[in-house]
Amino acid sequence: MKKFDIILLFVALFLVGCATSHKEYSIEEFMNTTSYGGSSFSYDEKSLLIRSNQTGINNAFEISLDSFDITQLTFSDSNNIYPISYFPKDNRFLFRSDQGGNEIWHIYVNNLDGTVVDLTPGEKARSAFLQWSDDKEKFFFTSNKRDPKFMDLYQMDINLFVSKLIFKNDEALNVSEISRNNEYVLLNKSYTRDNSDIYLYDINNNKLQKIIYDENDVNHRPTGFSLDSKSIYFLTDLNSEFNYLKKYNIQNKQVEVVQKESWDILNSYFSENGSYRISTINEDSQTKIKIFDIKNNKMLMLPNVNNGFISSVNISDSESKLSFYHGGSRSPNDLYFKKIKGGKVQKLTDSMNPLINKNHLGEAKIIRFNSFDDLEIPAVYYKPPNATSTNKMPALVRVHGGPGGQARVGYRASTQYLVNHGYAVLDINNRGSRGYGKTFQALDDQAHSKGDLDDCLAAMDWLKEQSHIDGERIGILGGSYGGYMVMAAMAFRPGAFDVGVNIYGVTNWIRTLKSIPPWWEAARESLYKELGNPFTQEDYLYSISPLFHAKNIVKPVLVLQGANDPRVLQVESDEMVEAIKKQNVPVEYVVFPDEGHGFSKKKNQITSNETILTFLDKYLKNKK
Repeated sequence: MKKFDIILLFVALFLVGCATSHKEYSIEEFMNTTSYGGSSFSYDEKSLLIRSNQTGINNAFEISLDSFDITQLTFSDSNNIYPISYFPKDNRFLFRSDQGGNEIWHIYVNNLDGTVVDLTPGEKARSAFLQWSDDKEKFFFTSNKRDPKFMDLYQMDINLFVSKLIFKNDEALNVSEISRNNEYVLLNKSYTRDNSDIYLYDINNNKLQKIIYDENDVNHRPTGFSLDSKSIYFLTDLNSEFNYLKKYNIQNKQVEVVQKESWDILNSYFSENGSYRISTINEDSQTKIKIFDIKNNKMLMLPNVNNGFISSVNISDSESKLSFYHGGSRSPNDLYFKKIKGGKVQKLTDSMNPLINKNHLGEAKIIRFNSFDDLEIPAVYYKPPNATSTNKMPALVRVHGGPGGQARVGYRASTQYLVNHGYAVLDINNRGSRGYGKTFQALDDQAHSKGDLDDCLAAMDWLKEQSHIDGERIGILGGSYGGYMVMAAMAFRPGAFDVGVNIYGVTNWIRTLKSIPPWWEAARESLYKELGNPFTQEDYLYSISPLFHAKNIVKPVLVLQGANDPRVLQVESDEMVEAIKKQNVPVEYVVFPDEGHGFSKKKNQITSNETILTFLDKYLKNKK
């Protein structure tokens, strides 16, 4: 072999070694990834309004569709700003914001000169934008300023910024949409998670009537009106495990099936002039978008972008332009732009930190295993790329929020940070999770910390069967309802998991259900029927609340909490931590004074994720 060939061989071997060697990244490097969301077209369709957390907190930004430059529009350094929409005839825009995560949202206008006005003031008044009117001279919104329990419907004149009450909502209905002719309001009422009806309010005649209902447990959820205001579209699971789309004629009351899939249809809506209908489908924990060309009765082919999936689309009012988000399990969502007819796909954002090599992250894989009763449980699995039978890794069972949430395929920095640092993560869809049929979702009703918890133990057993997993080092982690499942595992299956990480999880169902925010009045009855009524079933709720069974906890626990959380009050975590301390069990506790139910600020995301990894390294990875 010639000397030059030997050098080339050495270089090649060196490069292969570099390619296969694993690199761990700091949490700062992971948080240097930017999150984007929203894509409202301006009135002239020359720009897009988006949100971004590139400053460390969500602010409003504008993307020029000529130069593709990104310009910051708001400069908050304390409260998150979430853009809603440009104005229909100029470049003013609406956004929503709360105070420190308290979820008391207000609607603001950002004027052309940069000044900001709160359009829905009130210390305890919570407002939510609904839609623009057809004449583009006003917008509709809901607010509980009249009564904290009820979200009434208002319209706001955008010239004088004076609001007018349209519908007084004393029956705790959910307002869905206003017809284009401004004659009807579409609403629904949830009695349980499995039973909801649709109502129609006639504005001119001040008449409310229930129009779509069933004597049995059937979900009916409206998606919107037809463009001519003569029909409504709605989702239903009548005689089906999954939601499908129907159309109801207001005058003759005839109903027809519009679209049926093998999975849940999550939403369906029309573009501005009705040329396209867009449907979002929850297909095996992944998002699938279908766009139907109404004139040709054909599906519009979505742009082909490699390595991931399109999670959302937005069609401009002229119906000539398309924006969409695309991402995967190893790449955050990025925003793209394309003319519907012709033109190339233009990538508008670069969310991923370029210093992070995707090969050092875990690719999501849908897996299934059988639980204690042979019920098949789906899950999303993230395997560390350097995990082998000779390099076994510790593992975590991660439980989603809810109840009735779902583990879905997508990029989660907190998960990939753990995977990158040598922890396999099994994101479980235990019984009671949505997306796998209404029968599956109902299996944990008033049976929480029973079969659903046993599913988590079955997940642990599956992990132990994997040759690359160290079965002696398995923990459980989750937030919100997932945090409850963590503490339930610690209290009701003591010693099964080696550690628990509880992120703002419920620990006292009696208090939580008695103290739900007043604006949840529309969901109160449904919550009580699913979880238990704190006024009539206190003994049952006591039995499933980990706080009252803390004496059983024997393994280390980490608790993280937002001080402004309106859903899981800080006092719950305070009491849980004190109860664990009394057992002389290692427990660590971090409270974020400027967060609510979720940690949205980058500085707090850095602290929380770093704290979790340090805790896991101490009590799980380096377990004696």
